[in-house]
Amino acid sequence: MAYKSVNPFNNETVKTFQELTENEVAAKIDEAQAAYLKWRKTDFATRRQVMKKAASILRDKKAEFAHYVTLEMGKLIAEAEAEVDLTADIFDYYAENAEKFLAPKTLHPKDGHKAYVEYDPIGIIFCVEPWNFPYYQLVRVVATNLMAGNVVMVKHASIVPQCAGAFEKLMLDAGAPKGVYTNLYVLSQHTDKIISDRRVRGVALTGSEKAGSIVAGKAGENLKKSTLELGGSDAFIVLEDADLDSACKWGLWGRMNNTGQCCVAAKRFIVVESVADEYLKRLTDCFSKLKMGDPMDRSTTLGPLSSEAAAQEIADMTAEAVKHGAKAVIGGKRPNRSGAFMEATILTDITKQNPVFYKEFFGPVVMFFRVPDEKAAIELANDSDFGLGGTVFSRDVERAKRVAKEIDTGMVFINRPTWTAPDLPFGGVKHSGYGRELSDEGIFEFLNHKLIYIEK
Repeated sequence: MAYKSVNPFNNETVKTFQELTENEVAAKIDEAQAAYLKWRKTDFATRRQVMKKAASILRDKKAEFAHYVTLEMGKLIAEAEAEVDLTADIFDYYAENAEKFLAPKTLHPKDGHKAYVEYDPIGIIFCVEPWNFPYYQLVRVVATNLMAGNVVMVKHASIVPQCAGAFEKLMLDAGAPKGVYTNLYVLSQHTDKIISDRRVRGVALTGSEKAGSIVAGKAGENLKKSTLELGGSDAFIVLEDADLDSACKWGLWGRMNNTGQCCVAAKRFIVVESVADEYLKRLTDCFSKLKMGDPMDRSTTLGPLSSEAAAQEIADMTAEAVKHGAKAVIGGKRPNRSGAFMEATILTDITKQNPVFYKEFFGPVVMFFRVPDEKAAIELANDSDFGLGGTVFSRDVERAKRVAKEIDTGMVFINRPTWTAPDLPFGGVKHSGYGRELSDEGIFEFLNHKLIYIEK
């Protein structure tokens, strides 16, 4: 069975789940289409009630929802609880703002006649979602699309099936009619048929470049809108006038949040030479104080990665980097203990010829680079196939804004790492994907922007 709960703290299988058959998937699509034909006609007040109830349930049962996250993918329990809170906040945000966002837009044609644009739902939106934020990734597409009148079907990651099931139950308990939100335990080979079904009108994916290319290709083949949120190799730039205490504190958080398994984690630390030695010393000291252990234990500050395969992949990438000249100033290998653990690692001396130079370390590994000045920092930050987020540290905010303008990514944060909030648009460019989620921008991705023109 592909869908398994495996506790990465000890690599023990907790529970397995049966995948749906082809006929069962077809029946689920029938059910979703029938639900859409009714849901699209509901008013904002009805939809709002479901969103608010979902937020309330999440807050009331935060411990239960967080437990599934930590159990299945190893997120520290406090971080899992924070994810549940963020998910509830996003439900509330769209409950409170969607009607305003989707109000018809009045136009003023030069011919003097009347015209406006209204925003209509289009149907079933199929989502392929990852394991690293099992609820937050879902709510980004669910709250927007359900408030807009679409319905959603989700193929969640196979390593978080209990989270997937808990979210579907959440929507039912919140009052969403059956079929408005559907969890699909399906194998990857089913995705082509789902995308090809004429009733599926849009496709949203968060995941790897490879998965994005395959899913976007199938969506394009069927002339369907898609959005992609893929990987990132975010630059964390520390200029010579930065507050190093703040840059160290945020550098640790930016790299180690979710054990480094975050698309917008700080991955490439680019530090101006004049402060590089001091900053590296401080960052190394911060890393050395991390406590490896059970992610359910609140004293743990370095948990396991999501799976044994994920931990081994990071270890192999680190070994490859060192083989080609990089130096591990701290960490660099897997510890001698059970579970999907990897030491917190800082790699220096990574040349452009190193095979890992253009890769994404999806785990607790920093690539540390020294540059002579601001210009070189910008050039190195942009020397990447990815373009998701980025960070600039400087006491001179106007200077940092000028640097941010030159960085070719979808998001840049000044004096703190890239992060997320309900009212901030989220997305990237280049190999990090296209489209936006969250804020007012996220709700318009899968709608018919319909022009109504009135002859006087």
